Amino acid sequence: MTASGKVVASVRTFVSDVTDGFLEITHNSFALLGLAVAFVALTLVARPDLRQTGEEELRSWLQSRQAALLAAPIEPDAIERATATNPKDLPKEQATVAYWLSKKYRVAPEPIAALVSEAYELGARNKLDPTLILAIMAIESSFNPFAQSAVGAQGLMQVMTRVHQDKYQHFGGHLAAFDPVSNLRVGVTVLKECIARAGPLEGGLRYYVGAANLEDDGGYAIKVLAEHTRLRQVAAGRPVPTNQTQGPMLSTQAPTPAPAATTSTSDKVAMLSDSGL
Repeated sequence: MTASGKVVASVRTFVSDVTDGFLEITHNSFALLGLAVAFVALTLVARPDLRQTGEEELRSWLQSRQAALLAAPIEPDAIERATATNPKDLPKEQATVAYWLSKKYRVAPEPIAALVSEAYELGARNKLDPTLILAIMAIESSFNPFAQSAVGAQGLMQVMTRVHQDKYQHFGGHLAAFDPVSNLRVGVTVLKECIARAGPLEGGLRYYVGAANLEDDGGYAIKVLAEHTRLRQVAAGRPVPTNQTQGPMLSTQAPTPAPAATTSTSDKVAMLSDSGL
Protein backbone atom coordinates (compact mmCIF):
# COMPACT_ATOMS: atom_id res chain seq x y z
CA MET A 1 0.00 0.00 0.00
CA THR A 2 1.31 3.39 -0.94
CA ALA A 3 1.85 6.16 1.55
CA SER A 4 -1.18 8.10 0.31
CA GLY A 5 -3.32 5.01 0.64
CA LYS A 6 -2.20 4.54 4.22
CA VAL A 7 -3.15 8.15 4.99
CA VAL A 8 -6.59 7.73 3.50
CA ALA A 9 -7.12 4.49 5.41
CA SER A 10 -6.04 6.16 8.64
CA VAL A 11 -8.46 9.06 8.07
CA ARG A 12 -11.28 6.64 7.37
CA THR A 13 -10.51 4.71 10.51
CA PHE A 14 -10.40 7.90 12.55
CA VAL A 15 -13.72 9.15 11.15
CA SER A 16 -15.30 5.75 11.74
CA ASP A 17 -14.09 5.67 15.34
CA VAL A 18 -15.31 9.20 15.97
CA THR A 19 -18.71 8.40 14.47
CA ASP A 20 -19.06 5.21 16.50
CA GLY A 21 -18.05 7.04 19.64
CA PHE A 22 -20.53 9.85 19.00
CA LEU A 23 -23.35 7.40 18.38
CA GLU A 24 -22.50 5.51 21.55
CA ILE A 25 -22.35 8.69 23.60
CA THR A 26 -25.62 9.92 22.10
CA HIS A 27 -27.27 6.58 22.72
CA ASN A 28 -26.08 6.56 26.30
CA SER A 29 -27.18 10.19 26.77
CA PHE A 30 -30.68 9.46 25.55
CA ALA A 31 -30.77 6.43 27.79
CA LEU A 32 -29.72 8.55 30.74
CA LEU A 33 -32.23 11.21 29.79
CA GLY A 34 -34.96 8.60 29.59
CA LEU A 35 -34.00 7.25 32.98
CA ALA A 36 -34.02 10.75 34.41
CA VAL A 37 -37.48 11.47 32.98
CA ALA A 38 -38.79 8.16 34.30
CA PHE A 39 -37.32 8.87 37.73
CA VAL A 40 -38.87 12.36 37.82
CA ALA A 41 -42.24 10.99 36.71
CA LEU A 42 -42.20 8.28 39.37
CA THR A 43 -41.18 10.84 41.98
CA LEU A 44 -44.02 13.17 41.03
CA VAL A 45 -46.52 10.33 41.12
CA ALA A 46 -45.30 9.23 44.53
CA ARG A 47 -45.06 12.82 45.84
CA PRO A 48 -48.08 14.86 44.61
CA ASP A 49 -47.01 17.68 46.90
CA LEU A 50 -43.83 18.10 44.87
CA ARG A 51 -45.86 18.11 41.67
CA GLN A 52 -48.15 20.77 43.05
CA THR A 53 -45.23 22.89 44.18
CA GLY A 54 -43.62 22.57 40.77
CA GLU A 55 -46.84 23.55 39.02
CA GLU A 56 -47.25 26.57 41.26
CA GLU A 57 -43.67 27.67 40.64
CA LEU A 58 -44.10 27.27 36.89
CA ARG A 59 -47.44 29.12 36.95
CA SER A 60 -45.93 31.92 39.00
CA TRP A 61 -43.03 32.24 36.56
CA LEU A 62 -45.35 32.31 33.55
CA GLN A 63 -47.58 34.90 35.22
CA SER A 64 -44.62 37.11 36.06
CA ARG A 65 -43.47 36.90 32.46
CA GLN A 66 -46.94 37.76 31.22
CA ALA A 67 -47.21 40.64 33.68
CA ALA A 68 -43.89 41.99 32.44
CA LEU A 69 -45.15 41.87 28.86
CA LEU A 70 -48.49 43.48 29.71
CA ALA A 71 -47.03 46.00 32.18
CA ALA A 72 -49.90 45.13 34.57
CA PRO A 73 -50.27 42.74 37.53
CA ILE A 74 -51.90 39.38 36.85
CA GLU A 75 -54.58 38.24 39.32
CA PRO A 76 -56.07 34.89 38.32
CA ASP A 77 -58.01 34.80 41.61
CA ALA A 78 -59.63 38.20 41.05
CA ILE A 79 -62.79 36.46 39.93
CA GLU A 80 -63.34 35.42 43.54
CA ARG A 81 -63.95 39.09 44.40
CA ALA A 82 -66.64 39.46 41.76
CA THR A 83 -70.27 39.40 42.83
CA ALA A 84 -71.54 37.52 39.82
CA THR A 85 -73.27 34.24 39.00
CA ASN A 86 -74.42 32.73 35.75
CA PRO A 87 -78.24 33.03 35.80
CA LYS A 88 -78.45 29.68 34.01
CA ASP A 89 -77.05 28.06 37.16
CA LEU A 90 -79.97 29.31 39.27
CA PRO A 91 -83.32 27.59 39.81
CA LYS A 92 -85.85 28.56 37.15
CA GLU A 93 -87.79 30.96 39.37
CA GLN A 94 -84.68 32.82 40.50
CA ALA A 95 -83.31 32.99 36.95
CA THR A 96 -86.60 34.45 35.71
CA VAL A 97 -86.51 37.13 38.40
CA ALA A 98 -82.84 37.89 37.69
CA TYR A 99 -83.40 38.37 33.94
CA TRP A 100 -86.45 40.58 34.57
CA LEU A 101 -84.59 42.81 37.02
CA SER A 102 -81.58 42.95 34.70
CA LYS A 103 -83.74 44.18 31.85
CA LYS A 104 -85.74 46.67 33.90
CA TYR A 105 -82.83 48.25 35.76
CA ARG A 106 -80.29 47.90 32.96
CA VAL A 107 -77.83 45.94 35.06
CA ALA A 108 -75.82 42.95 33.85
CA PRO A 109 -77.64 39.68 34.59
CA GLU A 110 -74.64 38.02 36.27
CA PRO A 111 -74.36 40.36 39.30
CA ILE A 112 -78.14 40.54 39.54
CA ALA A 113 -78.24 36.74 39.59
CA ALA A 114 -75.81 36.67 42.52
CA LEU A 115 -77.97 39.15 44.43
CA VAL A 116 -81.15 37.23 43.65
CA SER A 117 -79.56 34.01 44.91
CA GLU A 118 -78.40 35.73 48.09
CA ALA A 119 -81.82 37.33 48.62
CA TYR A 120 -83.51 33.95 48.39
CA GLU A 121 -81.08 32.45 50.91
CA LEU A 122 -81.48 35.36 53.31
CA GLY A 123 -85.25 35.28 52.88
CA ALA A 124 -85.43 31.61 53.84
CA ARG A 125 -83.11 32.18 56.80
CA ASN A 126 -84.98 35.23 58.11
CA LYS A 127 -88.51 34.20 57.12
CA LEU A 128 -88.83 37.11 54.70
CA ASP A 129 -90.14 37.01 51.16
CA PRO A 130 -87.04 37.27 48.92
CA THR A 131 -88.98 39.33 46.39
CA LEU A 132 -89.61 41.88 49.15
CA ILE A 133 -85.86 42.14 49.76
CA LEU A 134 -85.27 42.58 46.03
CA ALA A 135 -88.04 45.19 45.83
CA ILE A 136 -86.37 47.24 48.58
CA MET A 137 -83.03 47.07 46.75
CA ALA A 138 -84.76 48.19 43.58
CA ILE A 139 -86.47 51.19 45.18
CA GLU A 140 -83.54 52.16 47.37
CA SER A 141 -80.62 52.01 44.93
CA SER A 142 -81.76 50.61 41.59
CA PHE A 143 -79.11 47.95 42.27
CA ASN A 144 -76.23 50.43 42.44
CA PRO A 145 -73.89 49.04 45.16
CA PHE A 146 -72.08 52.40 45.45
CA ALA A 147 -75.14 54.61 45.82
CA GLN A 148 -75.17 57.19 48.60
CA SER A 149 -78.05 59.43 49.63
CA ALA A 150 -77.97 63.02 50.78
CA VAL A 151 -78.36 61.87 54.40
CA GLY A 152 -75.60 59.22 54.26
CA ALA A 153 -77.49 56.01 53.43
CA GLN A 154 -75.16 53.77 51.45
CA GLY A 155 -75.09 50.74 49.21
CA LEU A 156 -77.71 48.46 47.73
CA MET A 157 -80.03 48.57 50.72
CA GLN A 158 -79.22 52.21 51.56
CA VAL A 159 -78.31 51.41 55.15
CA MET A 160 -77.26 54.34 57.32
CA THR A 161 -73.67 53.20 57.79
CA ARG A 162 -72.83 55.64 60.59
CA VAL A 163 -75.88 54.44 62.51
CA HIS A 164 -75.32 50.71 62.01
CA GLN A 165 -71.53 50.50 62.21
CA ASP A 166 -71.82 47.77 64.83
CA LYS A 167 -73.52 45.48 62.32
CA TYR A 168 -70.72 45.98 59.83
CA GLN A 169 -68.10 44.84 62.35
CA HIS A 170 -69.05 41.26 61.45
CA PHE A 171 -67.90 42.01 57.91
CA GLY A 172 -64.62 43.73 58.66
CA GLY A 173 -65.75 47.31 59.25
CA HIS A 174 -67.95 50.08 57.87
CA LEU A 175 -66.35 50.02 54.41
CA ALA A 176 -68.12 46.70 53.87
CA ALA A 177 -71.17 48.87 53.17
CA PHE A 178 -69.89 48.97 49.60
CA ASP A 179 -69.60 45.21 49.33
CA PRO A 180 -72.91 44.17 47.73
CA VAL A 181 -73.41 40.97 49.72
CA SER A 182 -72.38 42.50 53.06
CA ASN A 183 -74.66 45.49 52.53
CA LEU A 184 -77.50 43.18 51.60
CA ARG A 185 -77.06 41.08 54.72
CA VAL A 186 -76.90 44.09 57.02
CA GLY A 187 -79.90 45.62 55.29
CA VAL A 188 -81.94 42.45 55.78
CA THR A 189 -80.99 42.43 59.48
CA VAL A 190 -82.18 46.04 59.85
CA LEU A 191 -85.36 45.29 57.88
CA LYS A 192 -86.21 42.30 60.06
CA GLU A 193 -85.72 44.36 63.20
CA CYS A 194 -87.91 47.16 61.82
CA ILE A 195 -90.73 44.77 60.94
CA ALA A 196 -90.53 43.12 64.35
CA ARG A 197 -90.64 46.51 66.03
CA ALA A 198 -93.41 48.09 63.96
CA GLY A 199 -95.66 45.09 63.42
CA PRO A 200 -97.27 44.99 59.94
CA LEU A 201 -95.13 45.09 56.83
CA GLU A 202 -96.05 48.63 55.87
CA GLY A 203 -95.17 49.86 59.35
CA GLY A 204 -91.84 48.05 59.15
CA LEU A 205 -91.08 49.75 55.86
CA ARG A 206 -91.85 53.14 57.40
CA TYR A 207 -89.40 52.33 60.17
CA TYR A 208 -86.82 51.16 57.65
CA VAL A 209 -86.95 54.42 55.73
CA GLY A 210 -86.82 56.45 58.94
CA ALA A 211 -90.39 57.77 58.78
CA ALA A 212 -91.85 55.89 61.74
CA ASN A 213 -93.04 59.04 63.51
CA LEU A 214 -93.74 61.12 60.42
CA GLU A 215 -97.20 61.63 58.98
CA ASP A 216 -96.01 60.82 55.46
CA ASP A 217 -93.27 58.48 54.24
CA GLY A 218 -93.20 60.10 50.82
CA GLY A 219 -94.89 57.12 49.22
CA TYR A 220 -91.97 54.84 50.05
CA ALA A 221 -94.01 51.90 51.35
CA ILE A 222 -96.38 52.07 48.39
CA LYS A 223 -93.47 52.01 45.93
CA VAL A 224 -91.82 49.05 47.64
CA LEU A 225 -95.06 47.07 47.89
CA ALA A 226 -95.91 47.79 44.25
CA GLU A 227 -92.52 46.51 43.12
CA HIS A 228 -92.89 43.58 45.48
CA THR A 229 -96.19 42.68 43.81
CA ARG A 230 -94.61 42.86 40.36
CA LEU A 231 -91.71 40.66 41.42
CA ARG A 232 -94.04 38.07 42.92
CA GLN A 233 -95.86 37.93 39.61
CA VAL A 234 -92.57 37.52 37.76
CA ALA A 235 -91.52 34.74 40.15
CA ALA A 236 -94.85 33.02 39.48
CA GLY A 237 -94.11 33.02 35.77
CA ARG A 238 -96.55 35.74 34.75
CA PRO A 239 -95.60 38.26 32.06
CA VAL A 240 -94.88 41.65 33.63
CA PRO A 241 -93.73 44.66 31.56
CA THR A 242 -90.39 46.17 32.48
CA ASN A 243 -91.06 49.65 31.10
CA GLN A 244 -92.94 50.91 34.14
CA THR A 245 -91.37 54.11 35.42
CA GLN A 246 -89.65 54.08 38.77
CA GLY A 247 -90.20 56.87 41.24
CA PRO A 248 -87.32 58.58 43.04
CA MET A 249 -85.81 56.89 46.07
CA LEU A 250 -87.02 58.47 49.30
CA SER A 251 -84.09 57.42 51.44
CA THR A 252 -81.60 58.97 49.04
CA GLN A 253 -83.24 62.37 49.29
CA ALA A 254 -82.65 65.01 51.92
CA PRO A 255 -85.33 64.94 54.63
CA THR A 256 -88.40 67.06 53.90
CA PRO A 257 -88.59 70.11 56.21
CA ALA A 258 -90.94 69.35 59.08
CA PRO A 259 -92.50 71.33 61.93
CA ALA A 260 -90.22 72.16 64.83
CA ALA A 261 -91.65 69.38 66.95
CA THR A 262 -90.98 66.76 64.27
CA THR A 263 -87.60 65.07 63.93
CA SER A 264 -85.96 64.71 60.52
CA THR A 265 -85.70 61.38 58.73
CA SER A 266 -81.98 60.96 59.36
CA ASP A 267 -82.42 61.73 63.05
CA LYS A 268 -85.18 59.15 63.22
CA VAL A 269 -82.86 56.50 61.84
CA ALA A 270 -80.26 57.43 64.43
CA MET A 271 -82.88 57.24 67.18
CA LEU A 272 -83.89 53.77 66.00
CA SER A 273 -80.29 52.66 66.34
CA ASP A 274 -79.96 54.17 69.78
CA SER A 275 -83.11 52.42 70.90
CA GLY A 276 -81.89 48.98 69.99
CA LEU A 277 -81.92 48.55 66.20
